[in-house]
Amino acid sequence: MIVCCLAFGAGGAFAQSWGSDSLPELGDSASALISPQLEKKIGQEIMTNIRQKDPSFLDDPEVEAYLNRIGNRLAAASPNPGIGFYFFPLNDPMINAFATFGGFVGVNSGLILAVRNESELAGVLAHEISHVTQHHLARGIVRQQQLSTATLLAVAVAILAAHSNPDVAVAAVAGSTAGAIQTQLGYSRDFEREADRIGLQTLTKAGFDTRSMSSFFSRLQQATRAYENNAPAYLRTHPLNTERISDMQNREQALPYRQHVDSLEFRLVRARLDAMRGTPDEAVARFSQLLAGRNILENRYGLAVAQARKKDWAAVENTLTATPKENKEISPLIERLHAEARVKQGNIDGGLAAFKAALARFPEARALVYSYAESLLETRHPEEALRFLEQSVRKHNQDARLYKLLAQANAQTGHPGAQHQALAEAYVLEGALPAAIEQLELAQKSPGNDFYRASAIDARLRELKKRQQEAARAAL
Repeated sequence: MIVCCLAFGAGGAFAQSWGSDSLPELGDSASALISPQLEKKIGQEIMTNIRQKDPSFLDDPEVEAYLNRIGNRLAAASPNPGIGFYFFPLNDPMINAFATFGGFVGVNSGLILAVRNESELAGVLAHEISHVTQHHLARGIVRQQQLSTATLLAVAVAILAAHSNPDVAVAAVAGSTAGAIQTQLGYSRDFEREADRIGLQTLTKAGFDTRSMSSFFSRLQQATRAYENNAPAYLRTHPLNTERISDMQNREQALPYRQHVDSLEFRLVRARLDAMRGTPDEAVARFSQLLAGRNILENRYGLAVAQARKKDWAAVENTLTATPKENKEISPLIERLHAEARVKQGNIDGGLAAFKAALARFPEARALVYSYAESLLETRHPEEALRFLEQSVRKHNQDARLYKLLAQANAQTGHPGAQHQALAEAYVLEGALPAAIEQLELAQKSPGNDFYRASAIDARLRELKKRQQEAARAAL
């Protein structure tokens, strides 16, 4: 497993001498050493590790959907939009974001709450996207072509640890691998200025306010001065410098001013993350005060999220129902919470009807799909849930969460073979191949499989075992 914590604030001299506005060749020695296919495979392994072992991984489909919407808009405007990006949230108050191999980008909740507008968040994401499109990690490893597998793994441990705990990263730099790790970590910082420049181009092309990058970096630089020796981990390990900020400001001067209005989704996601801070009682008190001062939709939604944490579903419905008409902007986040509140209070018909109406408005809102299916299962409508989930899986066949819900629906309807088969597909998508094989072996032994299902299970099991053997040989 190899990951690069290419945080957007890193300083250091720029070791490569590219032209002021020219891009390096992407088909260079880095691509020869680490192919795009290998980068993607490594990135997927990293993502699996984060999902399974990182306690800060935030399994929130609404926050994730927002990050991927804005991230993919930026990726489409990047120098290499065909990479295929995936953006995921972390419940971490540190102001940070990091990119890994293959287009996987982590974004801390602390960063989303620290930005003042959507363009500032887009500026950070554009910077991280540039690290990926320019193959910075692969290009850094070119200098270390003689590294052994063990040393590369040590580098991976150090850099992965750095995204949340720099002291752990420092501790990892020990023994015979210390020099190689220090070189690798230092070399990755050499690309920060290039990522600033390419990120600014991406930000401009995607239609965001180009001055947002320098404004956010400037505030971080001021924070660095204020914290002095007690600076947070991010500011200690990724110092900002005036040269980088000045370079961004000079480039921005040549670009036309473009105002970008924050999306409703941005405002609601920030409120959602804020409502997750502290205890439920503290969050309710905080948003009650905010709402008393300013009766705007995001404050009302934040209060409802805090009330949902307390499982005070009557209060949730009252809060959302009492929204003034002028504030009734339509959003799948609000519609989902409102429908869920009705179901939780026992108004099953009203809640399920609200889910259906919301899905008719927002058919691509995956969080609505999940919550509707969960509500059907919780209210003992397994046959309806099964039909809905089978249709949803055909439409979104790379969604592990849907397969897990499908497994629950099959369990409730008495189809154990299909239950284990669906759970196996969820594990495959999460990178847990041994667990997937185990589920298919259970599916083979389950009663009630017809000829077609039994044949499909057998074929899939052979395929996964072959894949497991190939992975074992490659690791030797």
